[in-house]
Amino acid sequence: MNTPLVPQYLDQNISWVDFNERVLEEGLRRDLLPLDRYKYLSIVSSNFDEFFMVRVAALKRALENDAHELSLDEELETITRKIRSIHNRQYMALREEVFPGLAQGGLSLLRPDDWNPSQKDYLSSYFLREILPLLTPLRVEEELPSMENLCIYAAFLLEQEDDKNKISIVRIPEVLNRIVRFPQDDPGREGEKYTWVLLEDLVLHWGDHLYPGYNVRERFIFTLNRDAAFTVDENADVDFIEAMEEVLEDREKSMVVRMSYTPGSRRLRDYIAFRLNLRERDLYEFNGPLNLGNLYDLVLLRGFDQLRTKTWKIHSHPAFSEDCSVWDPIREKDVILHLPYQSFDPIVRFFREAASDPQVLSIKTTLYRTSENSPIIRALELASMTGKHVTAVVELKARFDEKQNISWVKRLEKAGVIVVYGLARLKVHAKVCMVIRREMDRLRRYVHLSTGNYNDITAKFYEDISIFTARDEITYETGILFNMITGYSESQSMRRLVMAPRNLKGRLLYLIEREISHSSAESPGRIMAKMNALSDRDIINALYKASQAGVEVLLNVRGICLLVPGTPGISDNIKVIGIIDHYLEHSRIYYFANGGDEELYLSSADWMPRNLEHRVELMFPVLQDDTKQLVMEILKAYFLDNSHAWSLNSHGSWSRVAAEGEPFQAQKYFLNQAEKRSISGEPLDSKNEGFVIRRKAPG
Repeated sequence: MNTPLVPQYLDQNISWVDFNERVLEEGLRRDLLPLDRYKYLSIVSSNFDEFFMVRVAALKRALENDAHELSLDEELETITRKIRSIHNRQYMALREEVFPGLAQGGLSLLRPDDWNPSQKDYLSSYFLREILPLLTPLRVEEELPSMENLCIYAAFLLEQEDDKNKISIVRIPEVLNRIVRFPQDDPGREGEKYTWVLLEDLVLHWGDHLYPGYNVRERFIFTLNRDAAFTVDENADVDFIEAMEEVLEDREKSMVVRMSYTPGSRRLRDYIAFRLNLRERDLYEFNGPLNLGNLYDLVLLRGFDQLRTKTWKIHSHPAFSEDCSVWDPIREKDVILHLPYQSFDPIVRFFREAASDPQVLSIKTTLYRTSENSPIIRALELASMTGKHVTAVVELKARFDEKQNISWVKRLEKAGVIVVYGLARLKVHAKVCMVIRREMDRLRRYVHLSTGNYNDITAKFYEDISIFTARDEITYETGILFNMITGYSESQSMRRLVMAPRNLKGRLLYLIEREISHSSAESPGRIMAKMNALSDRDIINALYKASQAGVEVLLNVRGICLLVPGTPGISDNIKVIGIIDHYLEHSRIYYFANGGDEELYLSSADWMPRNLEHRVELMFPVLQDDTKQLVMEILKAYFLDNSHAWSLNSHGSWSRVAAEGEPFQAQKYFLNQAEKRSISGEPLDSKNEGFVIRRKAPG
């Protein structure tokens, strides 16, 4: 009797750690320029900060609630081992290759052991004049002083004659730049030289000035990650904004899940760790600067272009010329915008022209993450103050953007905007804006639907796809969508738009099942999908079933993937790749062959339980022939990449796709196509052979 095959799933947290190891591998590439390498290494640090604050914090709380759950403890041990290995490789590359490479190009970090006498004289004077007045030494007595998440601290062990040792902690001021530059070296030399030190090194080195009468025996630098895996109690009968502000305050006092530190005093490290209830596995030593992410200004420094890849040009979209309104091309046909290869400007124009156009009556939009000085927010304020009916669904629960979103809410409400704070127990993650304009004797709706946020800053380095449309069948249902989000509208049937948590997961399962029904040995079905994460087990099981029915399944998953491809009898026909390249891949594209009547969708949702069951998400079809052709070319190109692609095997490990034959880099291909479109001034159509991928693509 044959034993039935059991579906396999990878561990979600380990899969996320593995994704960051792939990011690390980009930083380890010796063929990249030093600032490009530093960019990837800093991203790894920022990603792990969030990982500890959210995922590890959740695991630790679960373990506290069930101390006998050995699987949780084992998972934490595995995570610790893998992350330590990643950090060791990360900092070895930083010390031995990246920083020396930067120094050769004139960008030199000097640590205290490197300072010569004249440099020490300058730095000592600078410390006394510019830094010391801002420092606040805090004594450690019965309780540790309040220490905030991700801030950098210096700790000092003090002694005095005939007195026991004392401990003091100093927060490194965030109002000062961590990068302290020496006066320009050798101004007569060709090319600029930039020698710098770390602010915290100065505080640590000359911190003795804070403690006259005491001898500083030991010292070290550290930072903390606190639990951020909690949010507002949405069942409580309280003011929602006040409740969110309390959550932000509570995060600064929440459980510490990790302490990162640089070599120094072991006694201070152990004492602080003991007082914070941290175990040895919660302590991470870094032989190099902490918090690499907030040294990201290095990547952007002017005058060091030789140390980084030339900035990729962002091209204009040919449909949106300056001599016509934004409404004209959208009214004529659907328009696809591919960021960041094409400029975010048409989206900004969409909001700005809606605000200033006297024929526009109403604007409705969702806002999840926006930039600090958002032109979108300013346009909405202007629209409301000039008498337009403006509604903004602002998701206050967007983790780590809560404070900024609260600020936007207050500004928008002051301008008269109708603000809706998302939905109880559901994050509104859909990206959609609708403008209602009076034209002749009728009202016409214009809609923008996107896979990414209305954020003009991240739009420069996040890859996303969006559609502008005035198509009645889409715009009408967009109105229904907003009514369901903002009011008490009964759930209404929609033919084109698919909304989570209402029916998106069910529709995806139906589409997969339909592909199975169309598949045969002579004409196998095909599913192609691109997303950031795949962890929903119902979807994974459906894909396993499709594979067993002969359906070809091609998946491009950037980060977490719990599906195991290539398992005999279960997932033989499934291929999983992921792209780690110049831009962060962020769009979601879903294709179903449907027996020749192909269907293609874009979405704000990944295939994860939180997206499909606990968020308001949107999946929308690509209906127009030329836009469908363009999005299909984008999707197919990813599966041709042999430059920055990784492949997941049946053992759950990732490896670089072998560069066989003609090199192909999907992101460079998209950049070239955006340039051709910008120069030609013509949108993609079936006659434009310049947009056909020359190499054979799947399907």
